[in-house]
Amino acid sequence: MTNPSRRALLGAAVGGALAATAGLPATAHAASWKLRWSPSASGDGLGAFETVEDDRADSHPAGQPHIFVEGDNFRFNMHTVDRDTSTDRQRQEVTGLRTGSGSYLKWLPGETWRVTYRMYIPDSLKATTSFTHIMQMKQPGNGTSPIVVQSLRRVSGVQTIELKLPVADILVGRTDLEPLQNKWIDVDFRITIGDGTSGSVRWILKDGASTVIDRSKSGVDTLLADRVRPKWGIYRSLGDTSGSLRDTHLLLAGMRGHQLV
Repeated sequence: MTNPSRRALLGAAVGGALAATAGLPATAHAASWKLRWSPSASGDGLGAFETVEDDRADSHPAGQPHIFVEGDNFRFNMHTVDRDTSTDRQRQEVTGLRTGSGSYLKWLPGETWRVTYRMYIPDSLKATTSFTHIMQMKQPGNGTSPIVVQSLRRVSGVQTIELKLPVADILVGRTDLEPLQNKWIDVDFRITIGDGTSGSVRWILKDGASTVIDRSKSGVDTLLADRVRPKWGIYRSLGDTSGSLRDTHLLLAGMRGHQLV
């Protein structure tokens, strides 16, 4: 009769052999988040991003720059006179995660990424009846549809902040905006990049030690083609009917990018 210690050794040997046959390591390691991007606003400046879209139409030279470093924060200014190249909207945004001169991170199919940062939304940056996006996930290139949007939206007259998958019109989560304004809040966004039903997202907002919202959605499409690239800033329509458009700004700080490996 095989004693317990010998049985354990035999089991380990068989398991190791099977793993080797399958081309896998004998000892599996749990996936973990690897820090891939940790810019300092005061140190890296706007070089932290792949591209900067500051008044692309040169509509308001007196207000430039609209995107700049303020202390250790990234600041995005928006004026009511600002216009994008499509004149029915306004855009002051940055894109991507730059890690060095000429080098930036590519989010590819099958990968899982996470961005965390602190965000300050003043009460002058109001939710609107039309779109006001403050984060997007998109395929690079002109004219591509957004894959994910974090937006400020009026719902039955109430100001809210929401996360949505606009291509399939899927609402991931929504919560009241006003209690989160005029203070620093924490954003934690995660995405598994996949076509069809192989993608997923998770969205967490925290106010200090309190979790305001934590919502996930799996089995969703998070890929158009090529790759996914994040965007931050203010991108809003001029079609608001609530009278909410003001000169305003947005602050971001402590931005970090992690990959699940």
